[in-house]
Formats: sequence, C-alpha cells, structure tokens
Amino acid sequence: MNKKLLFSFLAILGTMAGVKAQRNELGVRLGMSNLVADIGRTNYILQKPLDLDRMSEWGFPFYGGVLYRFNFNPYQTVRLDLGYNQVQFNDKVAKEEYRRNRNSYGKNNVYEASLMFEYNFFPVNNEQVSMASPYIFAGVGALMFDAPKATLVNDFRRDADGVAQAPQNELDFTTTPVYSTGTKTVMQIPFGVGLKYKFNYNWGIFAEATFRYTLTDQLDHSKILTKDVKSTYSADILDPSTGGSLLQSGNYYIVSKERENAFIGERNVGDSRSKDWMNTFSLGLTYSFGRPPCYCD
Repeated sequence: MNKKLLFSFLAILGTMAGVKAQRNELGVRLGMSNLVADIGRTNYILQKPLDLDRMSEWGFPFYGGVLYRFNFNPYQTVRLDLGYNQVQFNDKVAKEEYRRNRNSYGKNNVYEASLMFEYNFFPVNNEQVSMASPYIFAGVGALMFDAPKATLVNDFRRDADGVAQAPQNELDFTTTPVYSTGTKTVMQIPFGVGLKYKFNYNWGIFAEATFRYTLTDQLDHSKILTKDVKSTYSADILDPSTGGSLLQSGNYYIVSKERENAFIGERNVGDSRSKDWMNTFSLGLTYSFGRPPCYCD
C-alpha cells in the first residue's frame, strides 16, 4: 500500500513538472541526527556528540539526504525527502544518574522517506533575484532501521556418547542468548521549521530543524519484541514411552517459554509505553528549474 501511494505521488509530480506555471527544486542537505529514547541523552535540540572513545569507533553521528520540492505558488510547496541517519546513543553521556550507572550504548542505521507540505511566510518561490523566508512543514513518512533479535540456544545434558539425556529429577539444561539484527519498517510523523534564502534567481540555501515522532520503541535497541525471540535446541529428547518429542510439550516446553519471557523482561529497558523521537539539524542547497509565468513579478 505504501509503495502504491509513493508511485502515485511520483507520477503526479511528473505530470505537474510539465506545467509551465510551476517550479521544481532539487537539493541536498547534510547535518546530524539524534535520538530521544530510553538509552542515552534526552535533549530534543542540539545534542552534543558522544564521547570520543565511541566516536573513534563509530564515526560522527551523521545525516545526509536529497529532496525534491514542487512549488504550487510562491508560498506553498509539496516536498519529497529521502535520507540516511547514523544515530548513536550512550548512557555514559546522559544527564540522569540511573542511565549513567546502567551504561548501555549502541548505534543504528536509519533510512527514511517522507512526504510533506511546506509553507513559506514570504513569497520566496517567486521569480526574483533573491529573498529570504522562514517556513514550517509537516507530513508523513516511513523509517527503515536495524531492530534487535535473539535466539535462545537451549543446551541439554549429554551422556558419554554426546547424546542429550532427559534428567531424572529436574529440567537440567542451560539457555544462552545469541543476538542478531533484522530490518524493520515503521511509520513516522515529521514536522519542523526552517529558514530559506534564495539567491541568483535559481539557487537557494536553507537551515532546518526536523523532528520525527516514530511509531517504534526500538531505534535505540532498548526493546526486543516477543515475536523476535526464538528458541532452538542442541538436540531433541524423545519420550521413551511414546517416541514423541519432549521438547515440544510438557515441562520442557513450559520452561523454555518461561525462559523466553524472563529474557525479554530482563533485556528490555525504559518505558514500554513511550515511542522514540529522531531529530535532525541540517544545512541544504537547492537548485530551481522550470519557469513560473503564472506568478512572476
């Protein structure tokens, strides 16, 4: 459904681009993104970079993106954004003492696409040599990111020949988690403010603050979902009376599920009712093309 909407929007843009009364803009922007989540700092605006030890390992938190603007008139614009965020989170630099004591940390690669409406307070998109205008924007979009997964490896006691054995009096097996990541896609609600300066007729530079309310609590890897935790067994144990598997029923199965639930409870941190925010501060450069005779000076 999301792909159909995106393709429909691009088709409409292609049709509109041929109308001489409109103007198009292509641009790039660079900046830094930060998370407001269950791990790390909680500043919504201008977070400081992480400690130098982590930066030498992971690099600088980075945002890079491209954008297309379709200007309906000097004030109103529809905009398509595509971007990449490398976000980092570290309890060591948090203000809260309980976070610093916990000392969790990590990074994530987040790809985004968004469709937004933009309103300029002055007619900056008109045909003129130069002009500056503040603007506001809001829309909808999607994020694709790395989410945590885990496999619980259940290892049973074995005899001298290496065959797994059912103990006589207790459920004697160890459970070891093995972590991995998987790609997930969720919705986001982007909005923000900016300042655009147009110069030399076709060129523009802008500074922008973008805030994204995301419909996930996993961007900082603080939550792992039940559906993303699986159990495997080093070997099967058969019931001598029936020949069936003891691992898929009875006490063994019950205990393995209890261990899954215990693992999730111990692994997850923070408020499960809250959602993550991802915010970006960036600078950009755009080039306008397509003469707009219907609203020229």
